[in-house]
Amino acid sequence: MTHPTHSRRDHTGDRLLLTALQLAERGLPVLPLREGKGPMGNCPACRKNACGGRPNMKTPGPCACPAPCHAWAAATTDPHILTSTAWAPAWRQAAAVAYHPGGAGFTVVDLDNADAVAWARRTLPATRTVATTRGEHWIYLGTMASPNAVRPGVDIKSTMSYARWLGPGTGPMSPLPDVVRALAMKEPAAARPAARPVGVAAPAGGGQCPHRSPAYLERGIAMAEQRIEEAPDGIHRTVFRMFLAVLSTHGWCGCLTDAHIGRLFTAAQGRGESLRHCEDAWSNAVAALGM
Repeated sequence: MTHPTHSRRDHTGDRLLLTALQLAERGLPVLPLREGKGPMGNCPACRKNACGGRPNMKTPGPCACPAPCHAWAAATTDPHILTSTAWAPAWRQAAAVAYHPGGAGFTVVDLDNADAVAWARRTLPATRTVATTRGEHWIYLGTMASPNAVRPGVDIKSTMSYARWLGPGTGPMSPLPDVVRALAMKEPAAARPAARPVGVAAPAGGGQCPHRSPAYLERGIAMAEQRIEEAPDGIHRTVFRMFLAVLSTHGWCGCLTDAHIGRLFTAAQGRGESLRHCEDAWSNAVAALGM
């Protein structure tokens, strides 16, 4: 005899999977959330990103795990993945559906209380809104980094983040305005000297990033910032690895600026790294690459 609780859970999972498939068909990369609005935990092989992680939802990178590991990076629009046997246990446990706003080209301003909503109505351009349990989501067309607590009761959810699906909302979607982008700008440390420039010459082509576009560089810096800010432990190692990753990709073409390096240093100092440790990690990364 089937346990009633299991029946209800399976029914909920079927309903959520159907919602996820409908959203995926509309171009929203989706993933299941467990009770408490958190993503599914990593499997034993992927715990603490021992597998190398997934750098973004379109490029799985070194991890070949078929399960919905790695939170937002597991979000997908592929119905074959969503309905696969590897994802079936997650849907049986799921309590909600989430989506990766940045993967869909959106930014969600998460307003967590009435004061935050009142501030947004006074300050931000009108756009599509979705009611939440305690406040509202304001959704803009365009992507950016995803810092939390940019002001009281306000988080940003865009690249490298996920937002719970709470319905289509109301109103037209407006382009992402500068006033929202400015929320992600951090005040520099009070006594922090200017970051050192990268010690490599710009290429003859004028120093522009040859890889893809300025957006590619911006995404790389934003991902490195977030990896540093969210590192659960081993912050010294994480800072060095992120400096090394940025330098190995962009250090040769001359497209890095003092502002980019300053953002990386600010993220590291926000996790307790001293300026000296930041400078040492940067110098060690430069040396490791033979620059």
